[in-house]
Amino acid sequence: MDRPCLTLTQFVVKLHSRCDLACDHCYVYEHADTSWRGRPRMISRTILAQTALRIAEHARSHELPAVHVVLHGGEPLLAGPAGIRMAAEELHRALDGTTVLDLKIHTNGVLLSERFCDLFDELGITVGISLDGDKEANDRHRRYANGRSSHAQVLKAVRLLNRPEYRHLFAGLLCTIDVRNNPVHVYDALVELDPPRIDFLLPHATWDEPPLRPGPSAAPYAEWLDAIHERWDATGRPVGIRMFESIHRTLRGESSLIESLGLTPADLVVVETDGTFEQADSLKTAYDGAPATGMDVFRNTLDEVLNHPGMAARRQTVEDLSPACRACPVVTSCGGGLYAHRYRTGATPEDTGFDNPSVFCPDLKALVYAVQDRENTRLRGLDAWPAETPEDLAAFDALARGHGSADSVARLAGAQLLATAALLDAVRERAADMMPQDPVEHAAWELLDVLDAEAPEAIDTVLAHPWTRPWAADVLGAGRQAGPGLAELVAAAALRARHPAAVTVPVRGPADGAPTGGGLLRLPGLGVVLLDGHTGSVQVTAHADEFIVRADRRELHIGWDEGLDCDSPYWRPVRLVDLPGWTVALEDTDPLRHAWGVAVADRLAPRDAKDWAEDLTAAWETVRAGLPEFAPALAAGLRSITPLTRRHGHASAVSSRDAVGTVGIAPPERPEELALLLVREFQRVKFRALRDSCTLATPPTAPVLDTIEDAYARLADTAYAPDAGRTTPVEPVLTPLPGLSALGERFVDGMRGKAAESRPF
Repeated sequence: MDRPCLTLTQFVVKLHSRCDLACDHCYVYEHADTSWRGRPRMISRTILAQTALRIAEHARSHELPAVHVVLHGGEPLLAGPAGIRMAAEELHRALDGTTVLDLKIHTNGVLLSERFCDLFDELGITVGISLDGDKEANDRHRRYANGRSSHAQVLKAVRLLNRPEYRHLFAGLLCTIDVRNNPVHVYDALVELDPPRIDFLLPHATWDEPPLRPGPSAAPYAEWLDAIHERWDATGRPVGIRMFESIHRTLRGESSLIESLGLTPADLVVVETDGTFEQADSLKTAYDGAPATGMDVFRNTLDEVLNHPGMAARRQTVEDLSPACRACPVVTSCGGGLYAHRYRTGATPEDTGFDNPSVFCPDLKALVYAVQDRENTRLRGLDAWPAETPEDLAAFDALARGHGSADSVARLAGAQLLATAALLDAVRERAADMMPQDPVEHAAWELLDVLDAEAPEAIDTVLAHPWTRPWAADVLGAGRQAGPGLAELVAAAALRARHPAAVTVPVRGPADGAPTGGGLLRLPGLGVVLLDGHTGSVQVTAHADEFIVRADRRELHIGWDEGLDCDSPYWRPVRLVDLPGWTVALEDTDPLRHAWGVAVADRLAPRDAKDWAEDLTAAWETVRAGLPEFAPALAAGLRSITPLTRRHGHASAVSSRDAVGTVGIAPPERPEELALLLVREFQRVKFRALRDSCTLATPPTAPVLDTIEDAYARLADTAYAPDAGRTTPVEPVLTPLPGLSALGERFVDGMRGKAAESRPF
C-alpha cells in the first residue's frame, strides 16, 4: 500500500526563553517540564540560519506550497528588534524562491511599540496577542511577577495594531479559558477590540493534574464555550473563531483548523533556543522532558524528526485512539482531543501514557453536540430569507452595499442547499417511475437515506458541491436515470462520514466526461481515481486511515492524505489552499467542470499548484488589506476555484447560476488584478444566489437584473479605486430602473450609496 506523503508545515521558533510576565497558567514555566532552565536566553544567528536551511530543505524535497513559522518564546519581543530582524532575514534568505513564508509572532503584547510594528510591516510579520478578556478575567492569571496587572499594556498594544497603518499586521487574539470568568463578558470584551480572529484555548491539564471544575456541572467548559457560540451566532458571527469553525468543518467531513480538534495529522515542530527539535509545547504539561526528541538542527533533518516515535504518535488515526474514543459518535470532530490532555500516570509503566480519552472528554462531546444542534436549527430556518425583521433587513442592506457578512452569505448558501436538495428529491421521484429500476441506483438511494439520518453534514457537503445542482438539473431535463452521478455523491458522502458501507459506483467512460480510455471514478469534492480503461462498477469503502477501491481483481488502498504533496499513479485528490481565514479548493479533477464551456486547465502539476497557492496568498492579502469589507463574505461563500487556461494570454473569470460557490479563473500576472477578478466574479455568485432567494424584480428574469448584476460585480472597484465606480457598468444603477420590487429598489439604493462613496485603497 502506498502511504501518504507526510510533511511538516508549521514551525515554532523560540527566539527568547524567558518572559516578562509571570502567568500562573503558563505551560512553559508553570507545568511539569523544566527544560527551559538550562537553555540559552536567546537563540543565536548560527542556529537561526541552520533552522532556516532545514525548513527550506524540507520544503524543497516535499514541494510545499507554503510554510508557517511562528516566532515564539518565552516572550519573543525580549529578543528586541535586532533579534527579530535577524530571524526574519535568515528565514527569507533560505526560503525565497522555494516556498511561500507565512511569518507570525506570538506575544503577550506588553512591549509592543511603533518601532516593532514598523519592523513587522517591513518584514511581513503578522502579530497574535494573548489576552484573556476584560480586566477582571485577564488579571486572574496574566500579571507581572510583582502582581501588577498587564491589562492596560495589552490594550495599548491592540489599539496600536488597530491603527490603519498597522491593521494588516493584526493576526488575532488568543484567550485561555477560565470557567470562573463570565463567558459573555469575556467574548464581548474581545470582540469590542475588533480582532480579525479569536482563538479560545482550553487550559492545559492531564488526568494527573485535572482542570478546574467548579460547581456541579460535568461539562463546565462546554457550557462556557456554548454560551459564547450562542452569542457569536446571534450577533452574526462578526469574527472568526477557529474552534467553532473547526467543529463546523469536521461535522461536514472537512479538516480541522486546530490541532486540538479533528483527525488532521499533527504537522508542527518546535525549535528551542539551543537548536533542539521538540514536539508541541503543550506536552510540557505531561511530564518533565515530554516534548524532547533528542534531535537538533545541526545533526538531524526534518524527515528524521517526522520519524521520531513521539511525532508518529501524534499522527494517530482513529484506530490508534483509546477504545472509548473509537466508540464515540463525535470522534471525527473531537479527534480524541489534544494529545497532551490524554496523559495519565498508571499503576505500572505499561499503563502510563497517552492511550486515554482527553481529560476534557465530557466537555468536547457536549460542545460538539451543542454546536451541531444549533447549526442544524439555523439551517432549517433559511428558506424564508430575508424575513422582514430589522436584523435580516440589515443583513440584506449589507449585501446591497456590495459585501455582506459571512453569516449573510452562509444564509444564501443554505437557501441554495435547500434548492439543490429539492432537485435531488425530484430526481428520485422521476427514478421511481422508471422501469426497469437500476439495482445500483436503488442501493444508492437506500444508503442516501441512511447517511441522511446518521451523517447529515456529509450529505449537505456533497449537495453543496458546485457541480451537484447542474448534474441534477441535467438528469431532470434529459428525463433519464441518475447514471453514475448519484452513486458518486453517495460514495463521497460515505467517505466523508467514514461510514463502513461498501458503495458500488459506476466508473465513467468518455461519454460521461472521462478522458479518452475512460476508467474514471469520480468522488465529488474529494478527487478522482484513475482506473486505466476499467469499465463497469467498482466498490468504495471507507476505513479509519484510508479508503479502498475494489475493481475486478485490483484493490487500491488510498490514504486520506495521499497525493497532496506528491504524485500518485491513480489518485488525484482535490487540493486545498489554506489561507488566513479562508480555505479554498483548487478543483482541477471533476470531469463535470467542463460543462462551463470554457477551456479548463488539466490536472495541475505540483509546481503549478504551488504557483496557484502563492498567487492566491498574495491576492487574498490584497483583498484583506484593500477590500476588507468584501473579505468575510468571500471567505464564507467561495469554496472552490477551477483553474482555466488563458485564451490568447488573457486573464478571465466565469461563474454559473447553478454551480454555486465556485468560479473559474484564468489568472492575471499581478496579485492586485487577481484579487479584483476574484471579488468581481464572486459578486456575481452572490447576486445570483440572492435572485433565487427573493423577488427583486417582476418578472424574476427581467433583463434589468442582468444590468444590476453587471454593476454589482464592479462595486468592489469603487472601494478599491473610487473613480472606477463613476463609469459604466456601475453608472446605469444611478438612474431609476423599471420593474423592481420593493426589495429590488432597496437593493439598488444600497448599491447607489456604495458607488457614491470615495474611499481610496
